[in-house]
Amino acid sequence: MAEPRVIVALDFAEAGTAQAFVKRVTPAQCRLKVGLELFTAAGPGLVEHLVSRGFDVFLDLKYHDIPTTVARACTQAAGLGVWMLNVHTLGGKKMLLAAREAVERSKHRPLLVGVTLLTSHGDDDLTEIGLERGTEHQVERLAGIVRDAGLNGVVCSPAEVSLLRRRFGKEFILVTPGVRQAGDNVDDQRRTRTPAEAVADGSDYLVIGRPITRAPDPVSALAAINRDIQAA
Repeated sequence: MAEPRVIVALDFAEAGTAQAFVKRVTPAQCRLKVGLELFTAAGPGLVEHLVSRGFDVFLDLKYHDIPTTVARACTQAAGLGVWMLNVHTLGGKKMLLAAREAVERSKHRPLLVGVTLLTSHGDDDLTEIGLERGTEHQVERLAGIVRDAGLNGVVCSPAEVSLLRRRFGKEFILVTPGVRQAGDNVDDQRRTRTPAEAVADGSDYLVIGRPITRAPDPVSALAAINRDIQAA
């Protein structure tokens, strides 16, 4: 069986609800993402528990601070046994290099990816914070900094996947949130694609939360998405 391409976002407020969902799926069906809300509520113990059950865990905390602080945080995250962690590219190249070097020194070496722009951002949001020339230009520019710093890849919206795949090649990992089935509510995402479209454009891993975790039958929703990916 092919490795799972879906990373289910465990966007729950507490550990019990997250664990109830996790009991219904297997590591062969999906990977798991622990983000800011759940990590703040449940802490590193939950991450270690999920790893002990055989799941690949993407620790999505988007570290963004001075290089020394980010490096130390990455060392701690690697020690939890996670499969992937991320830093925010707007922290700059020195911070990215410090993060990469910390991971490389760790006994367990997770994948390290850089967040480009949040999928909730549109061109108007970027103008408001002083970033001109639009989302596509900024994502490509930030992805270049990530590549130059030696990270494994980036988190980007599906709208930029084909551009980044052409620019940076097949070894550069592309992780895409903002994935929705046709007809789904897009919630607070603004640059979305279906799972089949994202994979066809070159996405390696799809981060999908509410369309699975809030579905009437989450297991069936996950199975349907996996079928769509296989068909693509």
